[in-house]
Amino acid sequence: MSIIILGIESSCDDTSAAVIKDGVLLSSVIASQAVHEAYGGVVPELASRAHQQNIVPVVHEALKRAGVAKEELSAVAFTRGPGLMGSLLVGVSFAKGFSRALGIPMIEVNHLQGHVLAHFISEEGEEPHQPSFPFICLLVSGGNSQIIRVDAYNKMEVLGQTIDDAAGEAIDKCSKVMGLGYPGGPIIDRLARQGNPEAFTFSKPHIGGYDYSFSGLKTSFLYSLREWVKEDPEFIEHHKTDLAASLEKTIVDILMDKLRKAVKDTGIKEVAVAGGVSANNGLRNAFREHARKYGWDIFIPKFGYTTDNAAMIAITGYFKYQDKDFCPIDLPAYSRVTIK
Repeated sequence: MSIIILGIESSCDDTSAAVIKDGVLLSSVIASQAVHEAYGGVVPELASRAHQQNIVPVVHEALKRAGVAKEELSAVAFTRGPGLMGSLLVGVSFAKGFSRALGIPMIEVNHLQGHVLAHFISEEGEEPHQPSFPFICLLVSGGNSQIIRVDAYNKMEVLGQTIDDAAGEAIDKCSKVMGLGYPGGPIIDRLARQGNPEAFTFSKPHIGGYDYSFSGLKTSFLYSLREWVKEDPEFIEHHKTDLAASLEKTIVDILMDKLRKAVKDTGIKEVAVAGGVSANNGLRNAFREHARKYGWDIFIPKFGYTTDNAAMIAITGYFKYQDKDFCPIDLPAYSRVTIK
């Protein structure tokens, strides 16, 4: 009998639903929220209200595109956390009602675990390219920067993580300082392709182990910019492509230095990247260069699976369903947690 999982993702500002049948993606629908652009960041109250408006039509459309009736579903998987509590509550509450109405089990998913397992999403008619266990995953997004050893879908160990700002957060804040808009990641990425990455030098952290720090880089970028703008009020406009390229290079160098150390120390050469920042062109190029130079077998997700999406929640739910790893209906959402 087929296993059909409905995945629901509502951890931040994207409402998403996806349907997976026997490990193969049938549909993935995402409703984004443009309202936050005017504020330079996600406004939690506005996000939760938008989720309330979007959740029913998004789930309906995902089932319609998949050609699946709700009565055919085996289980509903949902993001339990981490994320914005108001946003999470919309998805969690919907999943509880859906589960109770249909008499099907609920499967709670850690959002970060979902990002890692996005590499196992299969599409019809495509030959899957998936990592073998164990592998090392660099998870980089607006809220997280972690190096994770993955021994099984349900056995992950954080080897290193940011002790302050995440890489994506640093990019967004530097973009805001330059007056480029929000979200900063795609803007910086686009400008960086036209600039000189060696034009400017910014501070890099010196901390031991595999942990990251991006607060010093952010401060260095801000103070440097202030001095340059004092001398030339149009400095940012005249040098924005070079600033973007130099900022991107610095962040990628920091990420890859620690990742390279983790791969060398563990001896694991299957290496994946996940999370929103994995869509960055500079980081993808660095991965390909390291694959050539160090003999890594690399795994880079499709752009559609880099940002928050329900397909990664559904595939995680599919794995957990096979182990009958269900959760009680009274399980609460959580806003802050890491992969254990």
